[in-house]
Amino acid sequence: MTRRIPESARLLPWAGPEGKPCYVLGGGTGHVSRVADDVESVQLDMAAGLLAHAADMLDDRQVTAAQLRYVVARLAESLRDVHRIARSRGARLAAPGAGPER
Repeated sequence: MTRRIPESARLLPWAGPEGKPCYVLGGGTGHVSRVADDVESVQLDMAAGLLAHAADMLDDRQVTAAQLRYVVARLAESLRDVHRIARSRGARLAAPGAGPER
C-alpha cells in the first residue's frame, strides 16, 4: 500500500525508523521546520568541509587505500543528505503557492 504525501508536506533532512522518510506538515514556520532548516545548514556546511578534505587527500601521495575508502564512505553519506535536501527544496518550489509571485 502506498501513501499519498500531501502537497504541503516537507521532507525532513533526517530519516525515521528503518530509514523511512520523515515529513512535517504546515507552512514552514513551526518549530520542526526551524530545526530542519538548522540541520540542513549543518549538513551542507559539513558537505563543503568534506569536499575540501577529500580534495586535500587526493593531493596527498601518502594517503592509504583505507583512508580513501573511509572518505568515500563519508562522501556517500553526505551526498545522500544533500540529495534529500535538494529533493525537499525542489518539492517545495514546485508546490502551488510555494514560491514567490512573479
